Amino acid sequence: MAAAATAAAAWLWSGLWNERFWFPANVSWADLERQEPGDGEVYPLPRHIWVAFPGALGLFALRQLFERFIARPCAVLLNIQNCEPRTAQPNAILEKVFTSITKFPDARRLEGLSKQLDWNVRKIQRWFRHRRNQDKPSTHVKFCESMWKLAYSICIFTYGLRILWLAPWLWDTRQCWYNYPFQPLSSSLYYYYFVQLAFYWSLVFSQFIDVKRKDFLVMFIHHLLSVALISFSYMNNMVRVGSLVLLVHDMADGFLEVAKIANYAKYQRVCDATFVLFCVVFIVTRLGIYPFWLLNTTLFESKEIIGPYTSWWLFNGLLLILQVLNVIWSYFIIRIAYKALARGKVSKDERSDVESSSEEEDVTSSSRKGVLSSSSNDTSRINGHITSGQWAEEE
Repeated sequence: MAAAATAAAAWLWSGLWNERFWFPANVSWADLERQEPGDGEVYPLPRHIWVAFPGALGLFALRQLFERFIARPCAVLLNIQNCEPRTAQPNAILEKVFTSITKFPDARRLEGLSKQLDWNVRKIQRWFRHRRNQDKPSTHVKFCESMWKLAYSICIFTYGLRILWLAPWLWDTRQCWYNYPFQPLSSSLYYYYFVQLAFYWSLVFSQFIDVKRKDFLVMFIHHLLSVALISFSYMNNMVRVGSLVLLVHDMADGFLEVAKIANYAKYQRVCDATFVLFCVVFIVTRLGIYPFWLLNTTLFESKEIIGPYTSWWLFNGLLLILQVLNVIWSYFIIRIAYKALARGKVSKDERSDVESSSEEEDVTSSSRKGVLSSSSNDTSRINGHITSGQWAEEE
């Protein structure tokens, strides 16, 4: 049995690195190894992928320094307090219900717990509310996270636009396929690609250290898919078109982070205006530029110039799945924006906001809600893409 499993694994591994999977006919890994690009250029090879791991650790360390020395002082200036949520008093029975059965007990269970503990229902509800809040990040924590993502978005988009502005394939996408796969990478494009890959690996690592949110699994899968797409496009040297996909998907992210930061700082008009910009940029890039410009070149221009082969089909399949996700995310964004017209403003991101500590506070909070809180499920889905958002976000 063990021998059969080993043989099957060896067969799969050899099939994975078969040149007929990765490249068109008559091209092999050895051909890329034998090529001699110019100064400051390399040909993509699978072993380069390992460089992303130390890069991810470096970005994670940089994030810690950024949040400590830049984001936290900014939070203080904006009067965003680092307040810990109220801790629920220890209670073994309620803790067991919370961890093993439900975090949101219904009326029947509340009545049973009330009789068992000799507590009134309101006190039990308050205990569950406080206990849920213990597992949620504070506004201060979310502000620091958004500051880091905003700083990264601005830097990586500016750098990507700078190096691609002079690239011939930005203005003529057919250049993505001429002489494929013998297309050397300049050092600037190499760094751009691997910083993006390292960033997504850093998000995978940080999820296990950060305060866990209720969309932990969705975001974890999203980050892994992003890593897989970037790695895949690098190994079969579709970096030119891959860099365009990254640039297009980076455009909207900064606007959402600004809207979040303005929301946490209670600058409602800035939040509203920035969220509108985010909606416009997101829809234009994800439903316009991406399908009619980038999918057109990966599906039709590439087929005409290099012809289809195995990884070509897989790559385009993944990009089409990404477009389906873009359509779904756009639907939720439009839905939230539509509700904004009725409510008159954008409000908080409910994915993990701390709940009010009493029913009176809940009522007060709900009276201030607007677009970003119009639907907890909708907002979770949007956040699931974003930071995203780049190859599959994500977001």
